[in-house]
Amino acid sequence: MQPIPSATASELDRHRPELNQLQECDRTAHSWYRFILSFPPHLVQDYIQKFGITTEQQILDPFCGTGTTVVECKKLGIPSVGTEANPMAWFAGSVKLDWTPDPDRLLELAEKIGRATEQAIAQSAEPLRTLPAESQKVILKNSISPLPLHKTLVLLEQIERYATDSACRHLQLALAKAVITSISNLRFGPEVGVGKAKLDAPVIEAWRQEVQTIAADLRYLQTLPPAPATIHHADARQVLQTLAPASIDAVITSPPYPNEKDYTRTTRLESVLLGFIKNKAELRSFKEGLIRSNTRNVFKADTDDIWVSHHPEIQRIANEIEQRRLTLGKTSGFERLYHRAVKLYFGGMAKHLADLRHILRPGAQLAYVVGDQKSYLQVLIRTGELLGDLAQGLGYEFVDIDLFRTRLATATKEQMREEVVRLRWSGQMPTTPYPFSDRDL
Repeated sequence: MQPIPSATASELDRHRPELNQLQECDRTAHSWYRFILSFPPHLVQDYIQKFGITTEQQILDPFCGTGTTVVECKKLGIPSVGTEANPMAWFAGSVKLDWTPDPDRLLELAEKIGRATEQAIAQSAEPLRTLPAESQKVILKNSISPLPLHKTLVLLEQIERYATDSACRHLQLALAKAVITSISNLRFGPEVGVGKAKLDAPVIEAWRQEVQTIAADLRYLQTLPPAPATIHHADARQVLQTLAPASIDAVITSPPYPNEKDYTRTTRLESVLLGFIKNKAELRSFKEGLIRSNTRNVFKADTDDIWVSHHPEIQRIANEIEQRRLTLGKTSGFERLYHRAVKLYFGGMAKHLADLRHILRPGAQLAYVVGDQKSYLQVLIRTGELLGDLAQGLGYEFVDIDLFRTRLATATKEQMREEVVRLRWSGQMPTTPYPFSDRDL
């Protein structure tokens, strides 16, 4: 593989925010809930077309997030499957694949539950409801003000009391969306933070608007031809435990990038409100199922780095990061973990790609959306180039790296490449040992 250069002047027109935004024509189902900076449906459409995927084939997104790939595939009538370890993201994606609720009944329930909530709030003589102390330790401090939180908890109780099984999850997801967009104090940067406190918020009204959006979308979605689609709550490094051998014709996905972005922070509040995470022990448990993309989910027992123990460039980068840390006198706990996080990240991706080979059909085409990084003490990490090299060592054919867009780095204001690494699986396991590890494959 030839080294990929930095973004050139001719490429700067790729630095357009709309390239990564949800287009108006694609909002149906996708807008019910999505990560900030999720990769866009139109990119999925592009690679389905490039790969020549038909309705007789099946697409996988192993880092499914809130379901961009699988939802888009279902809308296009293409069978799809995903895996996602974040329980809130898994829930959101799963709900977005369920087009069975009756829209009129959903709106009727929303009106009934809204009135019941208003009455319960007005008649309550008790102190404002709040979260258990252990749950409060999980969310960002001041994520939501006391009165909006009280109203939200009352509304959640009424949803669980009145909603039918077929509608409850959609009503809960509508509230999760309203919480992060209208009710809480959270702001999204690309990083999540806490903004100006909202002493009050139109909780019921914001929720009803989201329910109306879902109901309107369902009227259209229910006219589309059916296509099988599901998301498994699972670790992308353990796909052999979840998916059938030789069942996948294409992969379109965007794994986490190796940086200091803690992807779990973006869903903490709604994860706690909906009961997916109740305390720090449960938070740690779900972090253990994630690719080690940042120092906040690195654990002493991690061993994924063995997969890249002999990869010269990854080892060089890790050593450069550690030497720069020592030179600069950086001694904090997370800075000490920078070099290890890089090795664990690429080791986890190698483990994922190794297992993935067994569930791919011969000729399967793969597209991985990744970005270059300089988060670790300004040491450049060519994520796409390294991922392609790891894949070649495992027997994949490296096809190309497409420039998706450039983005402005938060810390340095440099233009960084965001790319799509294209691979192909021949169906033949390599006859030589994996060159980057002593591990017996």
